[in-house]
Amino acid sequence: MIHIDGSQRSGSGTIVRYAITLCSLLGEELHITNIRAKRDKPGLRPQHLASVRACARMCDAQVKGAEAKSAEVIYSPGSPIRGGHYEWDIGTAGSTTMLLMSLLPLACFADKETTLRLTGGLFQDFAPSAHHMQHVLFPALAKMGIRAEMEIVRPGYVPRGGGIIQANIKPLRGMKPLVLLEQDRLKEIRGLSLSSHLRKQRVSERMAGECRSLLAQAGYQSYIETLWDETSSQEGAGLAVCNR
Repeated sequence: MIHIDGSQRSGSGTIVRYAITLCSLLGEELHITNIRAKRDKPGLRPQHLASVRACARMCDAQVKGAEAKSAEVIYSPGSPIRGGHYEWDIGTAGSTTMLLMSLLPLACFADKETTLRLTGGLFQDFAPSAHHMQHVLFPALAKMGIRAEMEIVRPGYVPRGGGIIQANIKPLRGMKPLVLLEQDRLKEIRGLSLSSHLRKQRVSERMAGECRSLLAQAGYQSYIETLWDETSSQEGAGLAVCNR
C-alpha cells in the first residue's frame, strides 16, 4: 500500500486527485492522510470528492473515507479501467476541468471509448478554464497521440456552477514524446470573449476590444471572437487568448 501525507508542500487537493488517478492506473492501494490540512477548509471538498468517486467507479475501487470534509481516504482499485458513458455533477461551482484532468489518464487506458459529461464550474481562479483545456491543452495532447475532444455544453461560474462540459476520449494506440526544443515564431493570436446574460451591457464586445487594444500596443494583431450565452444559471464572463 502507498502512503501519502496530504499536507506536504502546498497541501492542495491536487495531491488527492493525482494520487487517486495514478493508483487507479497502477492498481495500487492508497492510504492518504491529512488531506488539505493546511487549508482554511480542510478535508475533502465536493470537487475533490467527485474525483475520488469518479475514479473509483471507472475501476470498481473500494473506498473508505469518501465523504465531504474527510481528512483520510483508503483507496483500493478493483477491476481494469472501464470505458463507456459517465455523468458526474460536482454539486457546486467546483472545477469541472480539474475533474476531467483526473479522469483523462484513466480514459486513455480504458477498455473502450469513454464519454464524460461533467457538471460544475467552468471558469474560476486557480484552475484551467474550459476554453484553455479545449484550445490549448487538448491540441498539445493530440501531438502525443491522445485522441480527445471536449465541448462546452453550458457555461458555469462561481458561485452557482451548473456549467457542463463533455469530453470524448479514445483508448491510446501508443504515445509519442512531445519535443519542444525551440520557441516557434508567433503566427497569430486568436481568442474567445464569452459572457452570459450580459448582452445589453456589451460585455463580450468590451472585453474583446480591450484585449485587442492591449495586444496592439505590444505590437500584435489579434482576432477575438465574441460569444453570447443565455443558458447559464447566472451572469458571468470569461476571456481566453492563445497563439497559433
